[in-house]
Amino acid sequence: MLDPMASRAGTVALPQDLVDITALLDAYFDVAPDLGDPAQRVAFGTSGHRGSSLKASFNEPHILAITQAIVEYRGRQGITGPLFIGRDTHALSEPAQNSALEVLAANGVTVLVDARHGYTPTPALSHAILKYNREAAPGTPQADGIVVTPSHNPPGDGGFKYNPPHGGPADTDATGWIADRANQLLENGLRGVKRIPLNDALSADTTGKFDFLSSYVDDLPSVLNLDAIRNAGVRIGADPMGGASVDYWGEIGERHQLNLTVVNPTVDPQWAFMTLDWDEKIRMDCSSPSAMASLIKRMAAGADCTAAYDVATGNDADADRHGIVTPDGGLMNPNHYLAVAIDYLYRNRSGWNPESVVGKTLVSSSIIDRVAGGLGRKLVEVPVGFKWFVPGLLSGEGAFGGEESAGASFNKLDGSVWTTDKDGILLALLASEITAVTGQSPSQLYKGLTDQFGAPVYARIDAAATREQKSKLGKLSASDVTATSLAGEEITAKLTEAPGNGASIGGLKVVTENAWFAARPSGTEDVYKIYAESFKGADHLKQVQEEAKALVDGVIA
Repeated sequence: MLDPMASRAGTVALPQDLVDITALLDAYFDVAPDLGDPAQRVAFGTSGHRGSSLKASFNEPHILAITQAIVEYRGRQGITGPLFIGRDTHALSEPAQNSALEVLAANGVTVLVDARHGYTPTPALSHAILKYNREAAPGTPQADGIVVTPSHNPPGDGGFKYNPPHGGPADTDATGWIADRANQLLENGLRGVKRIPLNDALSADTTGKFDFLSSYVDDLPSVLNLDAIRNAGVRIGADPMGGASVDYWGEIGERHQLNLTVVNPTVDPQWAFMTLDWDEKIRMDCSSPSAMASLIKRMAAGADCTAAYDVATGNDADADRHGIVTPDGGLMNPNHYLAVAIDYLYRNRSGWNPESVVGKTLVSSSIIDRVAGGLGRKLVEVPVGFKWFVPGLLSGEGAFGGEESAGASFNKLDGSVWTTDKDGILLALLASEITAVTGQSPSQLYKGLTDQFGAPVYARIDAAATREQKSKLGKLSASDVTATSLAGEEITAKLTEAPGNGASIGGLKVVTENAWFAARPSGTEDVYKIYAESFKGADHLKQVQEEAKALVDGVIA
């Protein structure tokens, strides 16, 4: 008999876990948001506006208003080139894309949709924007784009993100203006929103087609050593996890003659095939051992002591995140893989700027700092959010940017820009290149790095906080922290601004010689998040976490 208290994390979803797609779609069209509820207004986080139609936070009025606001923002910025638009496999993504098309066509915006009527990974859209703008004749109007995706969020969620001409996530100035204007339009009953019927929008002279897949897949040899992967015969198992990369992986294997198997080509808006995440929800988080349980099981050694693949990979719904599974190490911690990727790339990319820096977010592992030091490269630490890596990737001065949540991108072999948004397909393929060139798995290489630099222990916990306390945490200054030690070590830095660019981190980071913690308020829940790491073992990490919570609670009380 099953223990009713046992966690179902890592087990296949049951019927009661599945979202009602009919109810979800009906609510998208039928439910109007209550603008008196902050949770039902337009709000852009680090990756666009997200919500669920069932919670009145992602409904047709939201998308109509946001799209009109984007049109007006483009006009203010003088952006008059084509707008690329793509969607992932979430159930709300297609109706949201259609709503956007109705507004874009009514406003006379030239729009390019997928020529195959398929799904578009976030990195493929970023790549398309950059390629268009790079190859356009001087003086040609610049292109931008919209990605309709809530990334790894549950099946009942929707997401809507704007990428300006630099190809990456829009900055807070842009998203703040767009959100404010969208809420104004909602408050005015959508007066000011231009719209035409969908069939008219699809047949409009301004609506065209673009082959996102070919543009992306055919350009991969410019950023990866695919010859090494092919010649080494690396056996790759790629799991799209029901997401937008589903057709891309098969084409990558076929067009570049790789020994690649698409592990699970199923697309299901309920994601009924998924194993439940840590909180027993369906979430396509390819960095989660629970969500990746099926792929991890496939990589377990058989009776002959060999695994099915040399490298297995997973992607989330819009393929901007990566999960790396090796025969000897299982699912790699994202921080561990970032450290390996950085060490490998900066040793094997002779075409990169020799002065290019290593970019990481302030809550990523400090082993990256030590790896960068070992490479003789400057480390640039920025706040959470991939947008901070855009300038460096564009210029080549920051040829790699990565964050602890399994998101990263890096430049082409010649040092020019590839994408300025996270690229899970790229990082997944890099694991095969690393295996082919070094003869070792990424997890084996990580063990070598820990032998050289020490083995960190990293974790994140949540602590309760009121809205007022979260606001106070987000506005702290270093002088508000009077503590001089943390877990037995002298505090060497108290940061409320990122050392790499001076931007506010919206919280606090405290550093010692062998440990650190960072505390940031949640944007959606009454909690704050404590990220912490220690190079002195699990017991020391626990002490860091306990003292971090006490320190933060004392400051924001």
